[in-house]
Amino acid sequence: MKIGSFNIENKLMLAPMAGVTDLAFRIICKEMGVGLTVTEMVSAKGMYYNDKKTDSLTQIDPRERPVSLQIFGSEPEIMEHVVINKLNNRDDIDIIDINMGCPAPKIVKNGDGSALMKDPKLAEKVIRSVAKASNKPVTVKIRKGWDENSVNGVEIARIAEASGAASVTVHARTRDMFYAGKADWDYIGKVKNAVKIPVIGNGDIFTPQDAIEMMDRTGCDGVAIGRGAMGNPWIFRQINQLLEGKEPNKPSPMEVLETGIRHMNMVCEMKGERIGVREMRKQLAWYIKGMRNSNEIKNQINTMVDRNKIEALLRNYMEHLSQEDNSHSGL
Repeated sequence: MKIGSFNIENKLMLAPMAGVTDLAFRIICKEMGVGLTVTEMVSAKGMYYNDKKTDSLTQIDPRERPVSLQIFGSEPEIMEHVVINKLNNRDDIDIIDINMGCPAPKIVKNGDGSALMKDPKLAEKVIRSVAKASNKPVTVKIRKGWDENSVNGVEIARIAEASGAASVTVHARTRDMFYAGKADWDYIGKVKNAVKIPVIGNGDIFTPQDAIEMMDRTGCDGVAIGRGAMGNPWIFRQINQLLEGKEPNKPSPMEVLETGIRHMNMVCEMKGERIGVREMRKQLAWYIKGMRNSNEIKNQINTMVDRNKIEALLRNYMEHLSQEDNSHSGL
């Protein structure tokens, strides 16, 4: 898949999710075969004012590249300034993505994220300013529209193309749906038919087969996976296997638990143990979801603050699962 002058090795993207797609998770997804990682969304205003917490979100590791840095904001001058003075001279960032899809109240109340879809003229100014200023390809993430009475994803995609965007990712829900209901994949097809730049489909890809079906049904050039990768970075490996005509390879519980432990240790090394353990509780719950007695393990993890103790608990859990599997198979 080609985005601007940039070649992505396959059709798979990791969709950005605040508090989830941090550096450690992106590295793991890259190892599992994702073509393009995308950072958590970063405030252009925060970068403009040199906010330390904001700047920490822009940290990139060579192991995750190619990577797209996603920025949000609604002031064209500030976004242009940040691109020229902060992002253009960074060789570790490959693509800049503009967020026009985030539905969070604290984002839209400032006119950012999906609120930009309510103001196509301002959306155009933002995209044009960033695309003109950037020496890297600029992409845009949108939704179907603000609500069912203002479905204008096709219009915004056309504006994005005319304003210099190299591709557009469409989350096939309106803002007022947040993440509920069913994603309207047919709408992704409408956007694909309306523009010549690559269109990436997003929404309700939870199995490898979902990704293939979305591409077949909509003609989209690639897929972006968010919630479907939570606790399941193997989804990228499995989709690539399907695209190559192979049977998708399901991870064993042991591989899942080993990856969860490694993920936790990476986060603790990057952010310190106190923050790392707190942030990993939800991630570990996603990894073990559906395994035997996983609720009990999750509840124990939620009371723990020492990563070594969590690792010991998970290794003990692994041992129990292995013994049970052996006894069931008559060994």
